[in-house]
Amino acid sequence: MTESDIWFQDPYAAFARGRQAAGPSFVPALGAWVVARHDDVLEVLRRADEFSSANTLPRDDMLPEPVRAELAGSIGGRPVVVNSDGPAHRRYRAPLLAGLTPARVGQLVPWIGERAAELADGFTRHGDGRVEFVSQYTSVLASETIGRLIGLEPKDVAKAVDGTTQALIMYFFPVGDEHKAEAARKFAEMRAMLDGYVRARHAEPRDDLCSALVAALAPDGGELTLEQRHEIGSNVLNLFIAGFITATPLLGTMVLNLLRHPEQWESLCAKPELIPAAVEEAIRYDTSMQSVRRLTTAPVTLAGVEIPAGATLLVALASANRDPDAHDRPDTFDITRPPNEATTRHVSFGHGPHACVGAQLFREEAQATLRVLTERLPNLRLAPQEAGAMGRSVVPRDGSLQRLNLVW
Repeated sequence: MTESDIWFQDPYAAFARGRQAAGPSFVPALGAWVVARHDDVLEVLRRADEFSSANTLPRDDMLPEPVRAELAGSIGGRPVVVNSDGPAHRRYRAPLLAGLTPARVGQLVPWIGERAAELADGFTRHGDGRVEFVSQYTSVLASETIGRLIGLEPKDVAKAVDGTTQALIMYFFPVGDEHKAEAARKFAEMRAMLDGYVRARHAEPRDDLCSALVAALAPDGGELTLEQRHEIGSNVLNLFIAGFITATPLLGTMVLNLLRHPEQWESLCAKPELIPAAVEEAIRYDTSMQSVRRLTTAPVTLAGVEIPAGATLLVALASANRDPDAHDRPDTFDITRPPNEATTRHVSFGHGPHACVGAQLFREEAQATLRVLTERLPNLRLAPQEAGAMGRSVVPRDGSLQRLNLVW
């Protein structure tokens, strides 16, 4: 197995090796300095001025010319909350914080519970004692939840999911230009759809996050300029993609790891009061956003290691979550961990100014999922030979979980 294979196929083994170093290590296979230890990860995430999030996502102008041509004229491609710093970041983040307060998320909780129950009832009532859980549950609940918050009509959620898939192909997948160009054509359709929502919410605001972004980023109330449409559309699109590609695999790996430990699944079914702790342990043990990228704005020293200006850092959240200096028995999945360790020490949702604004929303989706499954399907188990099909990435472990066959 090559160095690249280790990082992509067995990231936790690679992270463990990285934590043994005195500080960050440059990994040629990744073209980045890997920050693997818990305290060093926190340090980078706190020092946003020196470890920048700007330009850490792929841009349209980085794509091959035939692919860029398919995006020409579409709305989007501007900085968003996850790849901006300073005043711009605070400007994009403020309406999201206002729209995702505990009270606002709490208003959505009854719907999340009802939808989780409907999905589970659907595959138990019409199935044959088996289900492919990613396509029939996790991707549906994740996409419909973030779509509802944004204000998408139910019929448009599937279009947004397809557009997200096309964006991942276009920006990240190792396919040819022709395939990427086809993905770009479909992604441009998603951009156009969301631009339609932006213009509609500008004309008639509603109680949704799309309207909140319009009001915050175009506060003068006049006719939207083309640049405002680009900026708002980019941030609405990013909100959907982020909510979908993080929650979908997290819900799946949560169930996968519980069923890999049947004694803990049985305990959870018998003691539903353990559900919040089980969610936190699942998030810590195998988070979908394995790492985040940062760029140094000047020469810096981290844990005694000198790193040049303009360097790319891979800040390994998943490694911090398995650091023995931060967690007892870090490679053991244990839903009975003390609450203070489970909730305050993991960094699955980041830390500092870029900490995930949707953390509570995901917790509600995850808890609703476990309540429904433990009540309705206590005999749930992995299908024979099922191990879960994981993607090849050390940023989002993406797809991340691409398939999960369950039986009961």
